[in-house]
Amino acid sequence: MVHCKWARAAVRGGRFASIAVLATACLAASASHQDDVAGALPPGPSFEQVLSLEEAGSPAIAPDGSALAYTVRSADWEKNRYETEIWLARAGEEPFQLTRTKSESSTSPAWSPDGEWIAFRADRGDGIQIHLIRSRGGEALQLTNVKDISSFEWSPDGERMAVTITDPEDDEDEARKKRYGEYAVEDAEYRMTHLWVLDVARAMEEAGGAKLPDEKKGAEDEADADEQESEGEANDDEPPAFRRLTGGEDFTVGSCAWSPDGRWIALDHRPDPLINSRPETDLSKVDVASGEITPLVERAGYDGDPIWSPDGEWVLFATSDGETAFYLNNELAKVPAAGGEATLLTASFDENPRAVDWLGGGIRFLAFQKTRRSLFGLDPESGAVEPIPSGPRFIGSVDYSKDGRHVALSAADEDTLTEIYLGPATAPERITDMTAQTAGWPLGTREVIEWKSEDGATIEGVLFKPKDFDPGARHPLFVVIHGGPAGISLPSLVAGGVYPVEQWLARGALVMMPNYRGSTGYGEAFRSLNVRNLGVGDAWDVLSGVDSLIERGIVDEGRMGAMGWSQGGYISAFLTTTTGRFKAISVGAGISNWMTYYVNTDIHPFTRHYLQATPWDDPEVYAKTSPMTYIKDATTPTLIQHGELDRRVPIANAYELFQGLQDVGVEAKLVVYKGFGHGISKPKERLAATWHNWQWFAKHVFGEEVEIPLE
Repeated sequence: MVHCKWARAAVRGGRFASIAVLATACLAASASHQDDVAGALPPGPSFEQVLSLEEAGSPAIAPDGSALAYTVRSADWEKNRYETEIWLARAGEEPFQLTRTKSESSTSPAWSPDGEWIAFRADRGDGIQIHLIRSRGGEALQLTNVKDISSFEWSPDGERMAVTITDPEDDEDEARKKRYGEYAVEDAEYRMTHLWVLDVARAMEEAGGAKLPDEKKGAEDEADADEQESEGEANDDEPPAFRRLTGGEDFTVGSCAWSPDGRWIALDHRPDPLINSRPETDLSKVDVASGEITPLVERAGYDGDPIWSPDGEWVLFATSDGETAFYLNNELAKVPAAGGEATLLTASFDENPRAVDWLGGGIRFLAFQKTRRSLFGLDPESGAVEPIPSGPRFIGSVDYSKDGRHVALSAADEDTLTEIYLGPATAPERITDMTAQTAGWPLGTREVIEWKSEDGATIEGVLFKPKDFDPGARHPLFVVIHGGPAGISLPSLVAGGVYPVEQWLARGALVMMPNYRGSTGYGEAFRSLNVRNLGVGDAWDVLSGVDSLIERGIVDEGRMGAMGWSQGGYISAFLTTTTGRFKAISVGAGISNWMTYYVNTDIHPFTRHYLQATPWDDPEVYAKTSPMTYIKDATTPTLIQHGELDRRVPIANAYELFQGLQDVGVEAKLVVYKGFGHGISKPKERLAATWHNWQWFAKHVFGEEVEIPLE
């Protein structure tokens, strides 16, 4: 195996330095090595090169808009993990790496209001803590020494932070564990997350970081205190750096936001942290001085993610507007900070808006519109929505300067990886060149296509074509199906994941990614089309998309494969048992039986929402939409990939499909990735999963036996 070194290079002509430019010699060496292996390695970039692409994100702009911090994630193959560090870019200067974390990663950069400090979360040997580093660089200072810090936010004056911290195990839990070992009662054991205020100056004075005050004061402690007082021993200790604002056994805090005057913190909360309790999330505010909590929104459904208006008179929040179904639109609403009725603002906008900020000129939010994710302006009085021209096709995240005149964002186009932008809100400039990592790669082209499904629904998808595409030839076709179902496939430069898309393109194949019914970006009605029709309607959309390409005369029907992960894995499993049109299929973390899924998953309501019944109420709809119902009709060789510890789609689904295929004599292979949940999060196991897919489809689509290299 060729090991390539990364080169750092500067981009001139008004842009800042590029990040992680792949040396041209590396590609040449890799190609030469592949010739020596007699076809054992795939064409195009190596799997390692694709999996090693550095990714930029999380832009955080300085209060005055003159600079920004952002993160860069990279692969550490030796330690088998992905690491994230923070970079800093200033106008007119080249970006530089701000943090260097030896043990883990540095994430969540946030500027102090005066622009002097950048706070971030990092594990440097004491668990995830808040650290401070001067914006000009230097050594980082550990600000906290607390277990399980969830989030933090600077106060408007920069003297305090709101910090959410998960409560530690109590004495009873520790005693039980010591006596009886490890066990858990389902849906009954969890720890609450509560809100604290941290005095930044005091925390900076504490060696090793500020700790939580000891809130356990027994009789002996009180007796000692009384004795000291009687002896005239005054306690001159400073108040602790941390001060608790919330507590209780039926109250756990999610996100929070300071009021502009620093007197209040708006927060969302629910009775417990269980994932299925999310629809019980309500909105309140807490008086920072007294800790008194005042409810703002209390009703069924999700109400959270608060943002204050600039004048402090209103609180903007995300809401399900009393609904709980997964496939319905979320909305944005506002409520008077002093209390009163909430006002829905986005009822006329048919997609899921994600609030970014409330500026002097109005509210800004992000939302998909088909395969674009753009910025929108929302009038807080009329609810009128206007698109904000932003340039790039897909905007990942946005951060505005204090006056709203400057913006930082992460965004990608069809011909770029995710890049970082900084500048005036009307015309930010790209300041990174992450895309240079793909120089010399035969990535081909991407286009959004459209077709009619079996029931007449209009379906879109993304068609990836090889670099030297011949429209007069018939090409192998690989169908890659996204998860969700409310996910979306985009015309991305590099597809990523565990499917060797770039290598198939380099081999001359087509890759089609359908945005089947239920996908995000196409409105609530479209997202509802697979309600009580999961799998069935999804298969219509996939197969009709394949047919549309065959009708164009560009697909070789005898060389087609299909695959997907999560919901995409479920649809792939449905195709495995209901059609013989594909030469091979790969099922990644897919559902094979909705009843098996329903009783094992960590999100039971998902199934009830989409099938609108439990299996005891309507076994017919569970059977109709389950791949296992049709197992005797299966004929397609199927690779099954699953994480050993998957809670979202428990591994019982994989074993059920695997055994069923074996029983009916269909070639099947099950690969279990040890120690992983619903996704494969380490580079070596991602590499293995990619090789497993390459090997499987090489055998069944191209008729080739591929041996996975060990060096």
